[in-house]
This record gives sequence, C-alpha cells and structure tokens, in this order.
Amino acid sequence: MINESLFIKKTEGKGRGIFTSKNIPADTIIEESPVIVLSAHDRILLDKTLLHDYIFEWGEDKDECCMALGFIPLYNHSYQSNCEYFMDFEEESIHVKTVRDIVTGEEITINYNGDWNNEKKIWFEAEG
Repeated sequence: MINESLFIKKTEGKGRGIFTSKNIPADTIIEESPVIVLSAHDRILLDKTLLHDYIFEWGEDKDECCMALGFIPLYNHSYQSNCEYFMDFEEESIHVKTVRDIVTGEEITINYNGDWNNEKKIWFEAEG
C-alpha cells in the first residue's frame, strides 16, 4: 500500500525524492511495502554496487540486509524527518508513518538511523 498522494520528483542535490500532493495528518501510515531479505554474504556483494545506498540492515542482529520494494528506497534522509519507518521481520515488510502533519508539496523524509530524530552522523556523512 502506498498513499495515493505520494509521488516521485527530482529534488535539488539529492536525485529523486518522495513528495505529497495533499496534506497528510500526523500518525498516518503512508506506505507498507514488502522487502526481499538477503544474507550477510549477499550484503558483501551488494556493498560493492550502487544498491548499497538503497538497502537496509535487517534482522534482530542486523546480520542480514533487505531491499525494500515500493517507494521506500527513494525516501531521502533528514535528521529532523517528518516520517519514521518500522521493520516487521516476521512479515518481511517495512512501513512508513508520519510523525507530524505534512503539507501539500512537502518532501517526505526518513532518518536513516532508524529513529526519526536521531542526530548520529549517517554513513555517507561520516565517511566524507
């Protein structure tokens, strides 16, 4: 399920991003998408490709990774994101929920650290 108001658009300095064509209230699930779970061995191979930037650590011990389907790989990062994501290891899915009201035209963002307001530097900033 992807909220009907979401759409993909190019965004300055980030490539593509997800935006909304309607206001969305806080605490709304805007996407539920299945994932493809991959092994630790597969992760080593994926880390050598462009897909590295689009996969998520997976599992209670974070010893696997997954490729989320739907729009999930295209949400851009923000330390003060307007959404958060939740992983359901049993159902092999990820869902995205708003943490505040979002206005028409606003970019939808998640915090790649997992918690929507976690300020720990993420991998591509820590490396640079």
